Amino acid sequence: MAEMDQQGTAPMPSNGASTDPATILQPSAQAQMISDDEIALYDRQIRLWGVKAQERLRSANILLIGMKALANEIAKNLVLAGIGSLTIVDDQVITEEDLGSQFFISELHVGMNRATAAVPQVRTLNPRVALSADTENIMLKQPDFYAMFDMVIATDLDLLSFSTINASCRFVNKPFYAAGSHGFYGFIFADLISHDYVIEREKSNVPTQLKAETVTRSIVGTSTKKENGKQIEMVTKRELYTPINLANTSPLQPDQLSTWRRKMQITPLLTCLRALWEFQAASGRPLPTHAHADLQQFTTLATEKHKELQLPSETLRSEFLRSFLQNVGSEIAPVTAFLGGQLAQDVINVLGQREQPIQNFLLFDSEESKGPVYALHPIFPPLDGAMV
Repeated sequence: MAEMDQQGTAPMPSNGASTDPATILQPSAQAQMISDDEIALYDRQIRLWGVKAQERLRSANILLIGMKALANEIAKNLVLAGIGSLTIVDDQVITEEDLGSQFFISELHVGMNRATAAVPQVRTLNPRVALSADTENIMLKQPDFYAMFDMVIATDLDLLSFSTINASCRFVNKPFYAAGSHGFYGFIFADLISHDYVIEREKSNVPTQLKAETVTRSIVGTSTKKENGKQIEMVTKRELYTPINLANTSPLQPDQLSTWRRKMQITPLLTCLRALWEFQAASGRPLPTHAHADLQQFTTLATEKHKELQLPSETLRSEFLRSFLQNVGSEIAPVTAFLGGQLAQDVINVLGQREQPIQNFLLFDSEESKGPVYALHPIFPPLDGAMV
C-alpha cells in the first residue's frame, strides 16, 4: 500500500507496557525452521514475501472474534497463508439468514454455534493450522485472555465492544484490528500501537536521515545489502497508532480540509459510520429500524457528525443516507471478500514486518469502487522534527 501523509499523533500506552514492536509481534511459540514440505506448499507466497516472513506467519497465534461472512473471508485467507493457529470466538448460533453469505456452513448447521460449526470446515483448507472454537461471550473475557495471541481481529461488533477489546489489547500490548460490513459498505480499522516495518529501495547517493516523516511515522534505522549487483537500502520505519475510541472522535487531517475540493472528496461513509455508532450508544440497539423515529434520529446524528468533521452539507446527500440505511446490517459476498482479503493481507504484512500497514481507517464504498484510508488521530502540537 502506498505511503500516506498523516496529521495528528498516537498516544503511547498508559499502562507502562513496552512498545517495542519486536515484543508486540513476538510469536507465542518458538519459531522453527520451515520444512521442505512447507516451502513447496507455500512456494508462491514465499516468492512474494520471503522465507523469514513465512516463518513468522507460521508461528503466529491469531484470535478472530465473530464468525459471520466477513470473518469467513478473513479466516480463509489467513489459514491458506499458513498461520500457526487460529482461535475463533463467537457465542451466537447459526440462523437461516446466515446461509446466504457464509460459505463454511449449511442448512445442517442451523441452530449450532457459529464458531463450533465453522472450525471443521476451516480445517479442511489447511490441516497444518491449529484451530479451536470458543463459545463464550467475548465481553466476559479479561485482558489477560488476549495476552496469549499475537494478533486480535474483531468483526461486526458495536463501538463499545470494539473499544473494550481494543483497550484490553493495549493493556497486554497486542495489535488489534476491527472490521465490519454493511451491504455495499464496510470498514477496516487498525491499532498496532507501535509497529516497525522495512521498506526496500535502491540506495541513493543522498544519505537517509533518521527523522520524523509525519507525527505518526518516523525513520528509525537503515541498513544495506547487495542484490543482483545493486546496493539495496533497507529503511526501517515506525508507525504509532491511536485506539478506536479516540480515532472515532478525532478530526480529519488539516490538509484534507485545506480546500473546498478536498473536502468534497471525503466519503460520507465516515459520517454515516460515526452516526451509526452514536445511534447504537444512544439507543442501546444494534441497528436502526425503518420506523420514522429511528430514521429521523439517524439523520440528525449524521448531520451533526458531518458538521463536526467540517464537511460541506451538500456531500451528505439524502440518496446516500437512504442507501446506507437500506444496507446497514446486511452482508454481500463480494464486499466481504474484498474487505476480508484486504485485512488478511495487512495482517500478513504486519507479521512479516514488510510494507506500510493501514493507518488507520479504511472505508470501502463498493458502489463507487473506492476504499480511501484516513489517518484519524487526536491533534497535538508538532514535534519540531524530533523523533516520535
